[in-house]
Amino acid sequence: MTSSGLDRLTVLGAGVLGGQIAWHSAFRGKTVVSYDPFPEALEKARAAHATYAQIYQSQLGASDAEIAATRDRLTYSSDLKAAVAAADLVIEAVPEVPAIKTQVYRDMAALLPPHTLVATNSSTLLPRDFAETTGRPAQYCALHFANLIWALNLVEIMAHPGTSKETLTAATLFAIEIGQVPIAVQKEQNGYVLNTWFVAMLTAAASLVVNGVSTPDDVDRTFMIANRGCAMGPCGMLDMVGMKTAYDVSIHWGTVNNDAQMLRNAAYLKERFLDQGLQGMMGGEGFYKYPNPAYAAPDFLAVPDVAAVPDLVARILLK
Repeated sequence: MTSSGLDRLTVLGAGVLGGQIAWHSAFRGKTVVSYDPFPEALEKARAAHATYAQIYQSQLGASDAEIAATRDRLTYSSDLKAAVAAADLVIEAVPEVPAIKTQVYRDMAALLPPHTLVATNSSTLLPRDFAETTGRPAQYCALHFANLIWALNLVEIMAHPGTSKETLTAATLFAIEIGQVPIAVQKEQNGYVLNTWFVAMLTAAASLVVNGVSTPDDVDRTFMIANRGCAMGPCGMLDMVGMKTAYDVSIHWGTVNNDAQMLRNAAYLKERFLDQGLQGMMGGEGFYKYPNPAYAAPDFLAVPDVAAVPDLVARILLK
């Protein structure tokens, strides 16, 4: 048994980040069940995990034996009762919609072993919003991971007023055991640390596109030139997050805060992407097409040829 005692993990939700948490935790030695009520979501997760296997070998130097061991430690289930029956820790990574999260906790509460800890991977919602619904508020906190978990290895840990010290100790040890840098969130904050600035940045970037001020390419060029060495800009990051999550965050906070711009952004994401079946990076297309997005091209940040001037002027000229 490890120091945390959290060796058997169930991840609720096999979407972009849920799938990453499941695969990475298995890679780091945890026994993991990836749960999703929709079989098609589990099939997408299996396909994503095949991609992660290649990424872990090329970027992390993982051996064939390590990848095989990861697969052996990882199972998939659409049966909630079976998925959580032996869990030491359940991480909820379902859509960023309060009603969906609440229903998942209600369905799960009576199925958990007494010792099981529960954590939310919510991007912007507070643990206090769901603590009582879990049926074990003292054993509940937030563990919010960054996308591309193998490279951007941080996890934000946030309590609600009823979270026990023992729960936070175990959760922090778990984060370290799977190779993450724990970020202590010292006060309750929607958006934690990462998404307080990240969502603001992505909202600003989306607004520039939605309002016709700039193109996705130029939004990202400005960011990547101003932050030399970064791999992508905000529109590429929106693709990475996934259009469904970006939409859920925009529609929720746009409604809560009566924010007309966030609601316009949500409508744009729905009409331009979701209604067209475009999910972002993991689906193969969002603002960019993958696996070879324009922002990864060697000349994306290059000074253009003078032949580009007429097009640039046409775009600049106010009509």
